[in-house]
Amino acid sequence: MFFFEKKNQKTFGYLGLAMKLLIVDDHPVVRQGVTALVEQSWVGAVVVTAVTAAEALAAVAAHPDLDIVLLDLILPGGDGLPTIADIGRLRPDLPVLVLASSEDLGDIRTALALGACGYVPKSSANSTLLAAIRLGLDGETYVPPLVLHAAAPSVALPQVTPRQMEVLRLLAQGLSNKAIASALALSEKTVKAHLAALFKELAAGNRTQAVAAARRAGLL
Repeated sequence: MFFFEKKNQKTFGYLGLAMKLLIVDDHPVVRQGVTALVEQSWVGAVVVTAVTAAEALAAVAAHPDLDIVLLDLILPGGDGLPTIADIGRLRPDLPVLVLASSEDLGDIRTALALGACGYVPKSSANSTLLAAIRLGLDGETYVPPLVLHAAAPSVALPQVTPRQMEVLRLLAQGLSNKAIASALALSEKTVKAHLAALFKELAAGNRTQAVAAARRAGLL
């Protein structure tokens, strides 16, 4: 099942436009397998690869004609989740589709909250990955069925912006307002404003309660 969120659309193949995709994964077998699948599915597709988050950001900067990014969450030297937001700051219009081994609801919801256009577990069928890529290219969002099945329809998930999600992750690490401001290049006043919004959204009265509520909601 899919969730749809319309953005700008681009038609590939039929109009002679070659799709250009960046694969960020440290496993050669995954990079080679996805490359083969993409090249078989889109005539003239161009595939760029990266192994680390730093290489991914460099590739995004070097290839302004990229159409979509496939990003793993476990990368050498760090977590791939912050890379979603980093790419969003470089190219707000560039869809980032997570392709990861984790099927943890917290990882999935965090990735989507950070701005990913979808989340595909690596256990998924090739057809699922291709469908998710097509949705991303069309400006839509793919949410895996396991998230939809886990969420009770009567319970609304907290609405957290990508920037608030970054603040929340640092808050959960025990960082002070000053340290969060420094890490995100924000003023302490702005951090306090984000925290106030988070406390309200999570129905929390303090930092500890906010982190606990976020974990219960699957955001952390």
